[in-house]
Amino acid sequence: LTRMANISRVIALEMAGRHDLSDEFIEYLFHFAPLHDIGKIAIPDGILLKGGKLTDEERVTMQTHVAKGMEIVGKLISGFKMENMPKISMLQNIVWCHHEAMDGSGYPQGLRGDDIPLEARIVSVADVFDALTSARPYKQAWSNDEAMAFLTTKSPAVFDAQCVSALANKL
Repeated sequence: LTRMANISRVIALEMAGRHDLSDEFIEYLFHFAPLHDIGKIAIPDGILLKGGKLTDEERVTMQTHVAKGMEIVGKLISGFKMENMPKISMLQNIVWCHHEAMDGSGYPQGLRGDDIPLEARIVSVADVFDALTSARPYKQAWSNDEAMAFLTTKSPAVFDAQCVSALANKL
């Protein structure tokens, strides 16, 4: 999660001039990015740690982590009276939208392009890059070059091309 948060920061810093991103935006992004998958706490380990491909039913269960994450974040916000905390909507956007795709094929809402909040587009690229370059129970770690080739191939249909380019510029 620390690696992924740092990758998110690197992408945001590279995009700061083009999108007029403030230091405050980048710092909150860095702190909120590790919470993107908080809803996975509600997903059974048998699915999270499965050594092979998920079945359709398991994939549907896995996709519920977004809604479960929003429930958890909602309880945190109300329980700790965080409604007026600066940039709290950024946290909600990251949790809710980090699996959306630029062409509308993502979930849970099927948002497209700029309808996906920038912070979620950044975290999406950082998350996938980190996942690809890290060993997991079901796969070996990819090289940075292999991961960037994958992101580039899936851009701009799935991933924001500017976010992918920003990351490529810093590797």
